[in-house]
Amino acid sequence: MDQQGRLGPLRGHGVVSAPPRVLTVAGSDSGGGAGIQADLKTMLALGVHGMSVITAVTAQNSLGVQGAWELPVEAVRAQYRSVVDDIGVQAVKTGMLASAELVETVADLISGTDAPAVVDPVGVSKHGDALLAASALESVRTKLLPVATVATPNLDEVAQLTGVRVESEAQLREAAAAVLAYGPRWVVIKGGHLAGEAVDLLTDGSEEHWLRAPRHDNRHTHGTGCTLASAIASHLARGHTVPEAVRAAKEYVTGAIAAGFALGGGIGPVDHGWALSRAQGAAGAGE
Repeated sequence: MDQQGRLGPLRGHGVVSAPPRVLTVAGSDSGGGAGIQADLKTMLALGVHGMSVITAVTAQNSLGVQGAWELPVEAVRAQYRSVVDDIGVQAVKTGMLASAELVETVADLISGTDAPAVVDPVGVSKHGDALLAASALESVRTKLLPVATVATPNLDEVAQLTGVRVESEAQLREAAAAVLAYGPRWVVIKGGHLAGEAVDLLTDGSEEHWLRAPRHDNRHTHGTGCTLASAIASHLARGHTVPEAVRAAKEYVTGAIAAGFALGGGIGPVDHGWALSRAQGAAGAGE
């Protein structure tokens, strides 16, 4: 402690440098499996400092969404400016934005921020509950997707945004082209809803990366989309290229799905701390 009794740096005698900083702009999931809560857990697990702009509050559990209340635009803008203007960010991730007005506000804020942006165009929850007003779809297409470094739609969101309905792996290219037409630099088309192994397509329209993982027989997958997008943003903040970041994020979320656990009476969450739990188990076995 110094003369005023304050704790000094915990490592040596120098100032501890901050880890990379990532900002999530999304809704709150009171059940802790998705949304802001999943984002911050993912960021902690991957060694970055997570910060948040809450766009909406949901009453949500393992059975579904019982209610949702969006925040005023001025509250969202104030949160964003408060963080970015003082602390700064190395990456931004978006999730539930609820309304056209919020989508357009966040798109404008991102366009003025010198950091990569990962856009998860959240339309519905894992349980099928609407999290984006139908009137906001055009704003996502024309305002939000054009400022995205990486867009990460699932197949339902692809259909919602482009009208392309993917029923086989062969159609993933068509889906990617349809999303890229709205302006993101890269797109990850998540094929998790298809039969067979879990395959995603990452492309910028010229180079392709097919990402495959074994499918785990585990129904507790709440929060996978939020977790993947946050993991990509975390790796981008650490200086990885988009292909490197997406590949590492895919590995992380695959492990989280394998370790997903039952919670409540419905669909439980993925385990954001699976790697830490494994490391602790290995350490305990070695004692």
